[in-house]
Amino acid sequence: MTENALIERIAARGDGVTGDGRHVAGGVPGDRVRDDGILIPGPNRADPPCRHFGKCGGCQLQHVAEPALADFVRDRVVGALEGQGVVCDAVLPAQLSPPHSRRRAALTALRTGKQVAIGFNAAQSNQIVDMRMCPLLRPELFALIAPVRELLTTIAQQRRPVKVKLQMLDQGVELILEGVKAEGLDAAMALQDFAGTHGLARFAIDQGDGLEILWQPEPPTMRFGEIGVELPPFAFLQPTEAGQTALVDAVRRAVGDAGAVADLFAGVGTFALSLQKGRKVYAAEGARDAIAALKAAANRTGALVATEHRDLFRRPLIPAELNRFGAVILDPPRAGAEEQVIQLAASDTSVIAYVSCNPASFARDAKLLIDGGYTLDWVQPVGQFRWSTHVELAARFLK
Repeated sequence: MTENALIERIAARGDGVTGDGRHVAGGVPGDRVRDDGILIPGPNRADPPCRHFGKCGGCQLQHVAEPALADFVRDRVVGALEGQGVVCDAVLPAQLSPPHSRRRAALTALRTGKQVAIGFNAAQSNQIVDMRMCPLLRPELFALIAPVRELLTTIAQQRRPVKVKLQMLDQGVELILEGVKAEGLDAAMALQDFAGTHGLARFAIDQGDGLEILWQPEPPTMRFGEIGVELPPFAFLQPTEAGQTALVDAVRRAVGDAGAVADLFAGVGTFALSLQKGRKVYAAEGARDAIAALKAAANRTGALVATEHRDLFRRPLIPAELNRFGAVILDPPRAGAEEQVIQLAASDTSVIAYVSCNPASFARDAKLLIDGGYTLDWVQPVGQFRWSTHVELAARFLK
């Protein structure tokens, strides 16, 4: 390595990279690396706001200043597209979710003796970093960490991991504990007291025989546009409200005034319900509880949303079905939707709004669509998982 080599970018896993391709742990664009490996800080470094940074696996980039963090999110998308030979002149500036905005988290807890550690796992490890602060979580979620830690001293089994799932809903916090033992009337009463004391929207436990809802004063909901959906336990939601808004706005911009829209991998209706006003929407989803919740919400409110429980990996919509729609929204899991994309590429649908949580699988699918005659109009990178290497996006394809 040459003396004082310049860090030019951040790699996909968070290392700094020099011009000659060397990876440097903790490097930030603008830093320089001496020939003995010592970093000379540059203008794009920030003081990490969390005392757990460097140990906790929840964040990899707290040492990166805001402008460089936004550049990293955008560059991840550009790099993935370039890797597939896809050129897009309109990769927009990234939209980042602010600190203390994560409304959804799955943590792990472990009881050892009378002590309980609860938090995210350490980087590349099964060790739990006991959470004493967190600049990611919404304050309502973090406020429950200490009470849950105390509760688990009585219902967590020794040295057996407990999954702690937290999610912010319209009525308050949903809490799910998986892998606990709470037998007998006294335990049941104590758990209900806990839920009431902390004003939970829903409290459920899994002792190994499936989920038991112990507390739910009213059906917990999440609103999309003007419509509230009664959610199944720990239903998938976008992890931050700001991120959801960014993605919904991008999808709305992409579909324009299309009168008939298909929402594929629709979940509980994040996009279908947010965009249904003034148009007809067809929503397909493979998870039975999610599509049932969406259907119930549409029926209750009279929204023009037709739903179908459909495994889009095994039975994707074919061109004859797709051609009925002026626009298609595609929001697949991390692996992408190769089979569905192949059918889309052969269709005459004029607009595709593609939402992705994985730039690599998105770029692969984008190449298939372009080979099928589509043009990639623009891409909106979104950094919902702040200080993480996890990147999301929304894009518009035209034919």
